[in-house]
Amino acid sequence: MSFESDLSRDNLAEMMARFDETGSSQIMVEPVADVTAYGVVDCKGLSLQPGESVPMVGVVEKPKADVAPSNLAVVGRYVLSADIWPLLAKTPPGAGDEIQLTDAIDMLIEKETVEAYHMKGKSHDCGNKLGYMQAFVEYGVRHKTLGADFKDWLEKAIAK
Repeated sequence: MSFESDLSRDNLAEMMARFDETGSSQIMVEPVADVTAYGVVDCKGLSLQPGESVPMVGVVEKPKADVAPSNLAVVGRYVLSADIWPLLAKTPPGAGDEIQLTDAIDMLIEKETVEAYHMKGKSHDCGNKLGYMQAFVEYGVRHKTLGADFKDWLEKAIAK
């Protein structure tokens, strides 16, 4: 995932402050339309606004849409307690025959409070080609020194 740079720092700073304040691990999430491509968190139906954290009761890697616990997808930013390391060491391969961080987080939830943090702003899914291209264009037009020239070139390319 690619994030708007300032918001990414702000989001992570808030997650770290929340971890320091509560000792609860923080998992950044955002609502998505297609839950089948992500790890999805279960917050027992609690409402979650951008910038807020709520306790999680589980996380499922790439669930089928009809059994997904929510539409809140893990977007790849974590502030985790050190207790995650021994859990990762004993996590068996899961989805895709790979060791899944989401499986270890699920085990961590059984031991201590883990919270979902609803990110502020938007992200681009750079795990797929369209999302990567969208992120590249968005960052390109906002670039401090090259943005104006890139935008001019892009507009001309689209007009062709």
